[in-house]
Amino acid sequence: MAPIVFVVVAYLIGSISFAVVISWCFGLPDPHTYGSGNPGATNVLRSGRKAAAVLTLIGDAAKGALALWAALRLAPEFELGETTLAAVAFAAFIGHLFPVYFRFKGGKGVSTAAGILLALDMRIAGVVLLVWLVTVVALRYSSLASIVAALAAPVATLYFLGWGPFACMVLAMTALLLWRHRGNIGRLMNGTESRIRLSRGA
Repeated sequence: MAPIVFVVVAYLIGSISFAVVISWCFGLPDPHTYGSGNPGATNVLRSGRKAAAVLTLIGDAAKGALALWAALRLAPEFELGETTLAAVAFAAFIGHLFPVYFRFKGGKGVSTAAGILLALDMRIAGVVLLVWLVTVVALRYSSLASIVAALAAPVATLYFLGWGPFACMVLAMTALLLWRHRGNIGRLMNGTESRIRLSRGA
């Protein structure tokens, strides 16, 4: 019974859309209604409120990290194995993509996945962050950086943790991240994806 409870709670935590919550706190429109319609930090940034975008990023990452971290801390007491812990992490990720509180219309999952990797293993998170930074600085495509970082995640997981439930979970997250970025991939291929500016005023 305990594993099911942990998975359900993780999904409910992941379903909290900080893009919507933070926008409401700042008096901004629902992020589903403007820009890309994606409830994530990048779209919130289009509102012009950088602080709201940063808080959205932190919140979405923190919920993924919190769900897995809490399960890891309580694992000995409730006898949770790696399979259950991996399921907890994946449930939090799925919650972000398909939040029960917001008619299952969620974000792309990059920030939440990053938080999960941070709680899983800081070495993996460090490698993925480095790949993201190098790609975004070199090519100035936020979406491409997210895609490349997502592809790096399972490689880093296999290197540091080996094959097992966590590697399967990260592979599943990568597959869903690529699927959620299918529109960006199409625009990258036909040259219409927008770049980001790295100037001080960007």
